[in-house]
Amino acid sequence: MTTTYTVRVEPLGAEVSCREDQTVLDACLREGVWLPHACTHGTCGTCKAIVLDGDIDLGSASPFALLDSEREEGCALLCVARPRGDLVVEGEVDIEDGVEVHPVRDHRGRVVTLEEVAPDVRRVVLDLTRPMPFNAGQYVQLVLPGGDTRPYSIANSPSDPRRIELHVRRHPGGAATDRWIFKDLAVGDEVALSGPYGTFSWRPARDKPVLLVGTGTGLAPLASILAQLGDTAAAAGWEHEVVLYHGVATKDELYDRERYERLQQELPWFSYRPAVSREPVNGRQGRVTDLLAKDFPRASGRVAYLCGSPRAVEDTMKVLMRARLFPRDILREGFFDSADRASGTHVVRSPLIRR
Repeated sequence: MTTTYTVRVEPLGAEVSCREDQTVLDACLREGVWLPHACTHGTCGTCKAIVLDGDIDLGSASPFALLDSEREEGCALLCVARPRGDLVVEGEVDIEDGVEVHPVRDHRGRVVTLEEVAPDVRRVVLDLTRPMPFNAGQYVQLVLPGGDTRPYSIANSPSDPRRIELHVRRHPGGAATDRWIFKDLAVGDEVALSGPYGTFSWRPARDKPVLLVGTGTGLAPLASILAQLGDTAAAAGWEHEVVLYHGVATKDELYDRERYERLQQELPWFSYRPAVSREPVNGRQGRVTDLLAKDFPRASGRVAYLCGSPRAVEDTMKVLMRARLFPRDILREGFFDSADRASGTHVVRSPLIRR
């Protein structure tokens, strides 16, 4: 029989029940208690909290995300930590106005679209058996055939909570990609998933011009944000400038280009700026950081959403800070793979692990 313990979360004073085989973060999110998190694999350190009372199993926390000194001080990464008894933990629980908290739930979905959109990139669309409300920019955990999980950002608008669109990049030898999504997964298959997860999401209270900067499949959560903005514009007359950069190496990797070029013609406030490093597109060529720096030598007064490889996210943030955009107005998500987790390479806030 599995033992269940009580976890009190300060400074909220909220109490949740947590099984001994369940992570503290999972128990909190499933009961609607919001705690900051990103990777859910013990890599990024976003969910770091102080254990004020009780014993806890630190689990597979990366030594790069949870230092030995922090362990000695009583810190834990709640996404991999499990209780050994009743606990009291203290975490950062500040929630921005306008951001809804959606409890994590288990779901099942059926594959309705499996489409090659670029070399080694597939669009996977799932119809869910019941709605999953989410915020634009959040992600789900797909359950692999063997029971392991992998996170993938949601690419569609929250206005359709029964449908989930994912953009999946192939990784050689990857358990989720090479050995499943790019091998055996087929239209009509039923898959298990849970969600929504993540604190990288659209911030409706920030009434400012928007920069959306993504590399590779980092386009996915930005696509969701743009889709929600389109809904917002139709409903409330959105007028701020929105600029979308998609950074890739070759034109073949520039998926959904036609869609965004069409939107650029239809929406007076929207601008699409592909950034291709190895060949020119529309008379421009270069890394996304170079083109962004050229276009916006001053970026103050905006809010930026960054997503992609950890190196690209880090470099883009530096460009924006040099352009006088404050860090509080730069929201970011970095996609890690399992090799990054093992090595600690580019450990930054808010990665998603995928392989």
